[in-house]
Amino acid sequence: MSGGVDSSVAASLMKEAGYDVTGVTLKVFCLGHRPDAERACCSLESIEDARRVARTGGFPHYVFDVAELFSRAVIDRFASEYLGGRTPNPCILCNQNVKIGPLLERARGLGCEWIATGHYARVIDDGGAAFLARARDAEKDQSYVLWGLDQGVLDRLVLPLGGLRKVEVRAEARRLDLAIAEKPESQDICFVAGDRYAEFLEERVPADAPQLHEGPIFDSSGREIGRHGGVARYTVGQRRGLGIAGGEPLYVISIDAPRNALRVGPAEALRAGG
Repeated sequence: MSGGVDSSVAASLMKEAGYDVTGVTLKVFCLGHRPDAERACCSLESIEDARRVARTGGFPHYVFDVAELFSRAVIDRFASEYLGGRTPNPCILCNQNVKIGPLLERARGLGCEWIATGHYARVIDDGGAAFLARARDAEKDQSYVLWGLDQGVLDRLVLPLGGLRKVEVRAEARRLDLAIAEKPESQDICFVAGDRYAEFLEERVPADAPQLHEGPIFDSSGREIGRHGGVARYTVGQRRGLGIAGGEPLYVISIDAPRNALRVGPAEALRAGG
């Protein structure tokens, strides 16, 4: 339970359906990582929101500190992927290695058989095998951040919101008289404020990492046509921030992290995979 609308409604619907529910909030990172920490998913405010929903539903609520695991399994991997010239999705790593997989072991300690989350996705039982499927609400579908979960986890995962649209979830929150019914949702990376991931990397990795310093920009013929501020600040498909004026729009086609170099080209080269 993050203290947001989705996880709160998921827990409340499970309780209403007759399940013996225990609410759990994971404190996944040090709040000092974000300048807007009071709005982060494991801030004291969010934890209190989750606790308030549990009180409304009449079920117990626990907070587990998994910051060390999160730092090792998610944040360190996030930084290393950018330094390697790749663009990571930390939510996939988190769900697999922190939030859902390891939480099953804690669930057993609490006497729980299943884990329910507020993700927009579905688990379908097909002849005794569990399959991950997209949510009914295509705009909110989150099945892609759950793809790393294995069969043993999917067998014990319940996704109450998979058949609902976001507007219906909001309506359920109002019907259930949840105090967070109108709480705005956040789509930021939980440990990075807005799109300031480059600043986060500067604090996280060694200052002499070449991927954060100036390097060459090459065109498709291998000719240097500009300089960039470090490949870790770019992703394949990016157009803005290249500092190359004139001519047709150019996009990052590939990233050579060992050489701290970018290769750029027109949109058709991007569509062709470089």
